[in-house]
Amino acid sequence: MKVEERLLKYIAIKTPCDENSDTVPTSQCQFDLARILTDELKELGLDKVVLDDKCFVYGILAATPGYENKKKLGLIAHMDTVPEFCEAEIHPVCTPDYDGCDLVLGDSGRVLTTKDFPHLKGLKGRTLITSDGNTILGVDDKAGIAEIMQLLEILITEKIPHGQISVAFTPDEECGSGAAHFDFDTFDAEVAYTLDGDGEGEIQYQNFNACEAKFEINGKNVHPGSAKDVMINAVLIAADINNMLPRFEIPRHTEQYEGFYHLLSIHGDEGHAVSEYIIRDHDSASFEARRNTLRHIEKILNELWGEGTVTLTLTDEYQNMECIIKDHMYLIDYAREACAKANVPEDISPIRGGTDGCKLSFKGLPCPNLGTGGHGYHGPLEHVTIEGMEAAVRVIVELVKSLQMSKYQIGNGDTDYEKEKNIFPFCAHCIIYRPYFRCNFNCSGTGRTLFQINVQRRP
Repeated sequence: MKVEERLLKYIAIKTPCDENSDTVPTSQCQFDLARILTDELKELGLDKVVLDDKCFVYGILAATPGYENKKKLGLIAHMDTVPEFCEAEIHPVCTPDYDGCDLVLGDSGRVLTTKDFPHLKGLKGRTLITSDGNTILGVDDKAGIAEIMQLLEILITEKIPHGQISVAFTPDEECGSGAAHFDFDTFDAEVAYTLDGDGEGEIQYQNFNACEAKFEINGKNVHPGSAKDVMINAVLIAADINNMLPRFEIPRHTEQYEGFYHLLSIHGDEGHAVSEYIIRDHDSASFEARRNTLRHIEKILNELWGEGTVTLTLTDEYQNMECIIKDHMYLIDYAREACAKANVPEDISPIRGGTDGCKLSFKGLPCPNLGTGGHGYHGPLEHVTIEGMEAAVRVIVELVKSLQMSKYQIGNGDTDYEKEKNIFPFCAHCIIYRPYFRCNFNCSGTGRTLFQINVQRRP
């Protein structure tokens, strides 16, 4: 089966999460896809295939004989999609030999434009897959699932040697709650990558610090004809809150490492209103400054309108995983090397959001993110190319190959010894006199004693 065939099969199964649900998973429809993936993993011959009661799918491709001591690699993608634009059936549209220009999406009235998505010009000549404009496509993150499944088939059919490969397909990533129930013992990997990025060649290990902010506003509603000096309009205070925030520090006007305040909703009436925001920033100090800005707004408005008028609740979501990955930068080196071997230009960029990987990293599983070839996520303008997905598959195939080679660099007088790095045997003589080279057991030195060290690979 080709990777695009897998994608079309998976996106036909609607799996929107439910942000208002307190069940795990938040929507039972996610099991529909989970059961299919469980069966496919078993058909491929994976071991320890599990579908648990929380809708996590796990499977292990056993190491090739002789490769059992290689670092156990994990690959992760999520099954759920955002709930928006999921009411109708998903009808994918394939446009072969795309011309790189604006594309009308069915009869929806929506147009995929090069103004909104300048990268479209670079997709000229490819086969572009979109929805008909009435729904999401579901590439986020069913493209990642399809690519992982394709990798497994390639490793098996082409008999490519590899260490243990652990895979996991997770629920409720879009709700931000799925990773809380991840079973590390069943997964059984030492390091991992999520396939949940955008364009092929994307390598990401920096994400937003994130929290939710909820302002609850208690007004005082009286008849407008007798409201002078009495009425406190909760909806107007909600508007004041937004006007007190920096006007241009919003998603529309920010990029790369720039943080923002994002208003999700204002709802209510004169007597009671609620404003909901998400707050994002890569820099931890700037992130805390944003939180303090919200606290200051709460204080000022309560001083103006009376104590208890405004109540702010801040709920932490996730942290920037860079502080974890910086001690495992060999994972980024391997990904870069894989891109080079796959002839896919690398794109090291920050994640303007979060992944399951950022939460898993803080729980002891270093987990950068890789691109899938998709674009325009979370709306009806979502799109992907077959060629982009094929490129993403080539990258992870080369990544598996790269991870089978013991790589290190020692020298310049500052060898690093760290617990989390690959372990190599060295000749005592070589480590002293030829620090850049692994002993071939035929050196002319007299030091034949082998010992184990943990070596950090440097860029």
